[in-house]
Amino acid sequence: MFKKMAIVLGIALAVSACGNGDKVEQASNEAPKKQKIVIGFGVGTYITQFDKGVRPYLEQKGYEVETKTFSHNKLIPQALKEGEVDASVHISTANMEEMNRRLQADMIVWADTPSAPQSLRSTKHTSLDVMKDGMTIGVPNDPINLERAVRILEDLDWVNVDPNVETIVFSTNAVTPKKFNVDLKPMDAAQLPRAMDDLDFAVINGNFIASKGERISDGLAIEKSPPEHLVKVAILEKNKDQQWAIDLKAAYQSKEFETYIKNECLFDGFIYPAHWE
Repeated sequence: MFKKMAIVLGIALAVSACGNGDKVEQASNEAPKKQKIVIGFGVGTYITQFDKGVRPYLEQKGYEVETKTFSHNKLIPQALKEGEVDASVHISTANMEEMNRRLQADMIVWADTPSAPQSLRSTKHTSLDVMKDGMTIGVPNDPINLERAVRILEDLDWVNVDPNVETIVFSTNAVTPKKFNVDLKPMDAAQLPRAMDDLDFAVINGNFIASKGERISDGLAIEKSPPEHLVKVAILEKNKDQQWAIDLKAAYQSKEFETYIKNECLFDGFIYPAHWE
């Protein structure tokens, strides 16, 4: 009798132990849902797009949303890698691969956002017909945006561009005269709008134009932006299955976001995501 009771008790304890073990394992595998999302931006209008068109969607989902604006875009990939921000809205596929290599990071394109093309502009001249040798043209000094700017001048037949230079190391050394011997003035992209009075022309990034309340379409020449230069939403690949990342993508793909952008004159001239067409 006592022997049978001991056996039954032992089985009961074993079953109880197994059951508790299952519960502990299940709990340890259940990560709490992320309730706060931090998004990094450069200076410009992409944060406006987010605040007015994306943030409301995420907040309705119950997320706390924080935005961080960086004075220089080159600081954002490092912040993303280190977890200071969960996602960024500034990078293009043209430089993502190189930044991943430099930082040993795993950034991936996660969503599309309306992207602002560059434009050639002037406060001194109202026509391109006045162009002559020696005129000054302000251009961004970082390789990616510099190449974009020079391609506008190439399309005008003003300059020749060395076809063998890689985008990531592009410099003014790759540019030679064609119709005109222009004087290129590289400077920080954010400074170009303030330097226009000292230049004959300047190639300005579109988000800076929109930030001034001006229309991109009023430029003297508009960039035909190739896909690799369009601005993207980026996250780290390891986070692609996280619920917050899925919800962030859904927010950028939502009808609410599309409707906001298409009804806001600030974004006239922006290049829309392909799936909106």
